[in-house]
Amino acid sequence: MPAKVKLQPAAHAALEVVARQSMVSVDEHWAGLERVELDGDRAREARLVTFAAGDPAQASFDVLRTKVLRCLNVNNWTTVAITSPEPETGKSIVAANLAFSLANLQSCRVVLLDLNLRQPQISSILGLGMARATESFLQGRSSIKSTFVRYGENLAVSASSHGVTRSAELLQSQSARTAMIQLHDKLCPAVVIVDLPAVLGSDDVLAFLPNIDCTLLVVGAGTTTMAKIHCCEQELVGETNLLGIVLNKCRYGHDGGYY
Repeated sequence: MPAKVKLQPAAHAALEVVARQSMVSVDEHWAGLERVELDGDRAREARLVTFAAGDPAQASFDVLRTKVLRCLNVNNWTTVAITSPEPETGKSIVAANLAFSLANLQSCRVVLLDLNLRQPQISSILGLGMARATESFLQGRSSIKSTFVRYGENLAVSASSHGVTRSAELLQSQSARTAMIQLHDKLCPAVVIVDLPAVLGSDDVLAFLPNIDCTLLVVGAGTTTMAKIHCCEQELVGETNLLGIVLNKCRYGHDGGYY
């Protein structure tokens, strides 16, 4: 378990005044994002179960939400990476479901950022026909307003529709770090969910981890081997705070469904 950090109160009341004044600007930035609607049929087809109530798998993500939030609050963290040992574990679905589950909390503003730059999936899951190029934001060539869209009041999403080359170089660039600082400064999200590619096979994850507070590892039930999990742990040790492992694609019920 990551070491606990004791949170300190504000030094004096003037800091609280500054914070209240800055919230006006934050609200303006959120209001300036283009608002989009999620098609219910598309959400169900993509197994986005936290968008609307009723799916039995929603409870599992709500439990994950509460555990993640508790750890973030204790350690004063905001940015969570979602990765996996290998492709096809459903990590992007997990990232999207966790983001919507968090955004269902009234006071929790959430950013979902697809940084699986080689093979982005979030735009397909959400049906973003007008997906914006996330790499332009990381390069400092586009603004938050022109890069992110907003679902409801609490969820901002940036998701490309196409892959890029030399992704690792971009992810570890100073411009990418500056973009992440700008994101936190302008939107002040309670949680940033970053969908990263698989750990094994490229250095993309390691390249971006300096911008991350903690990481969730998603593994596929019956597909991801213990050897690959152990290999990931060796890659990530000392590089990130590992929150835990999410076992995805578990069978349940009598209809053969899974999550």
